[in-house]
Amino acid sequence: MEVPVPTDQVTPVGILALDVGDDLGELARVRAWARAELRDLPEAVLMDTILMLDELLSNALRYGTPPRQVRLLRRRGRLRVEVDDSGTAPATPRPPSETGGRGLALIAACATAWGQEHHDDGKTVWAELDVSGSNVSGATADTAFSGRGTG
Repeated sequence: MEVPVPTDQVTPVGILALDVGDDLGELARVRAWARAELRDLPEAVLMDTILMLDELLSNALRYGTPPRQVRLLRRRGRLRVEVDDSGTAPATPRPPSETGGRGLALIAACATAWGQEHHDDGKTVWAELDVSGSNVSGATADTAFSGRGTG
């Protein structure tokens, strides 16, 4: 596994951010947002991305505290999903049970790298995918997003 790059050291080609409310219903809105913004990715890569985003955000909604924000960062050959919340408890894998415990294991299986950063006002949990050469047009996925900003 690659050495993770802290958020403040990522040189993104494109960044999108979306503020997230305090309801599990937000998961569907965020999935739709990400699907629309990442429509140039092949379906398999998009599905991995949506799975990682869904798991990271559901953990933040269940165990973190508001405010919350989701970011998609593109840089050369990489797509990074970040989820912020203001909770101070680290994201830690737990044994699978009937009520959960599989999310971070799924993240580890899909991601090239994943981790978390703690700061004074909370934490960022992130996961990164290798998307080099995955653009449907045949170009690399080094392009910025389609001109949109934060949501």
